[in-house]
Amino acid sequence: MRLRSIAIATMLAAALGASAQDAQPKRTILDQHDESGAPGTEIILGTAEFPAGTSVGWHVHPGDESGYVLKGNLVLKTRGKPDQVLKAGDHFFNPRGAVHSMEAAPGTDGGVAVSTWVLDKGKPLAEPVK
Repeated sequence: MRLRSIAIATMLAAALGASAQDAQPKRTILDQHDESGAPGTEIILGTAEFPAGTSVGWHVHPGDESGYVLKGNLVLKTRGKPDQVLKAGDHFFNPRGAVHSMEAAPGTDGGVAVSTWVLDKGKPLAEPVK
C-alpha cells in the first residue's frame, strides 16, 4: 500500500506540475478504502505540502474534496469564483468537477493541507485541465 501511495503521489505531481523550478508541492496519500454501502466509490485521505512559491495546476476530481489547512497560508483558486485565501484552521470544499488549483500564498513560507476525497473508484485522483 505504501509503494502504491508513493507512486500515486509522484504521478499526480508530474501530471499537475508546479510553478517553481526547484520546489514542488508534495502530495502524500495516507489512506484509501472502498466506501461502505456505495459500490463504485472510494474514500482517499491525503496531505499536500506547498513550499513557498509552489502551486498545483488547474485540475478536477471525479468526486468531492473536503479539506483543512493544517499549517501556513494557501490560496485556493476556483474558476468563476474569487480566490480564497486560507490560513491554518480554515477549511475548503471542491465539489465534483470544480476546476481549481491551489498555491502557497505569495510572500509566505507556504502551507500544508489535508483532504478527504470521495471519488469514483478506478478513476485518477485528479485530472489536469487547461
